[in-house]
Amino acid sequence: MSLPSTEALVAGIQSWVQCESPSNSPQGVAAMASLVEAQARAAGLTVEVTPLGADTGPLLYATNRAAGDTRPGILVLAHLDTVHPIGTLQDNPCRIEGDRLYGPGSYDMKGGIYLALAALSTLAQPGSTRLPVDFLMVPDEEIGSHASRASIERYAANAKYGLVCEPARPNGGKCVTARKGTGMLRLNVKGRPAHAGMQHEKGRSAIREMAHQVLALESMTDYERGVTVSVGTIAGGTVTNTVPAQCRCVVDFRVPDMGAAEDVLRRMRNLCAVGPDVELDIDVELNRPPMVRTDAAAALLELAQGYAREAGFDLEEAPMTGGGSDANFTSAMGVPTLDGLGADGDGAHTLHEYILVSTLQTRAKFWQLLLRELA
Repeated sequence: MSLPSTEALVAGIQSWVQCESPSNSPQGVAAMASLVEAQARAAGLTVEVTPLGADTGPLLYATNRAAGDTRPGILVLAHLDTVHPIGTLQDNPCRIEGDRLYGPGSYDMKGGIYLALAALSTLAQPGSTRLPVDFLMVPDEEIGSHASRASIERYAANAKYGLVCEPARPNGGKCVTARKGTGMLRLNVKGRPAHAGMQHEKGRSAIREMAHQVLALESMTDYERGVTVSVGTIAGGTVTNTVPAQCRCVVDFRVPDMGAAEDVLRRMRNLCAVGPDVELDIDVELNRPPMVRTDAAAALLELAQGYAREAGFDLEEAPMTGGGSDANFTSAMGVPTLDGLGADGDGAHTLHEYILVSTLQTRAKFWQLLLRELA
């Protein structure tokens, strides 16, 4: 079975982009899953759809495994959700301008999913690939993969390789071999309310205390080590004439390796109140472990670069990126993983998101070679 033409690839991707599927819309993600499911079944792949609860969309799995084949295989990972709310198509309609196919989710990552599925559809019959291929599409990657992480790790436990459909890095379509780990701190400060005019001295300002904590947290950033800590949101107080008794913030942190992760986690858990009579409630977690470049990943990259040349382009390696993905999970489990293998373009998470039409055919051919030849 041959790959679709460029025109067919464009038409298929456009139909997917026009199905808006933000993470917070289980119905939208489910509609997107239905489109992918229909295409995978039509190709002859075995498909399973698994509900993950009322607050998220379903998990979609497609494979060319023969019944009873339990060999470790190739795990392809993708996400059906986007960051764009319903209605974004009004501001960023799905359209083609020159070599660019615009639309919400086109680059991150519906174009990449379509290319990988188009390639796997030509290899749907068991035995068409040297290794069985498991294609897992999750509904919640953009919000941390909390509902799908257990499933990702279950499939990764029987994977020889991991290939991730996240978009290729801009300006050359580079792939990713290393990502920072991502974490989150939720800090609540409890003070003591008082009338701001008549009994100010009896109050204990939660906002004042939080100001100290914000400075302490931001000072944990270490650019030389590759650690960043960012207080992303903050809220507190009730009315202006009351000493604020509550303040809360949410903090994002990124770490290049587990040593740095453990250090940041320890420092955050050991935060202490600066002022008297205030309490800190600290809830911190490392959501995604770092994706560390390994010798096995480097060897996989070398193989992929050979297939890319055969497909007609040079696959370069991007430097470590600060953004996390589901590749962090598979890599942390010891599975050699390549990320950023999806569509070539730019503008992830923006209203000018696009993919390059002229690269679609070579990228689909690359995916076909990867899936067919890896052993």
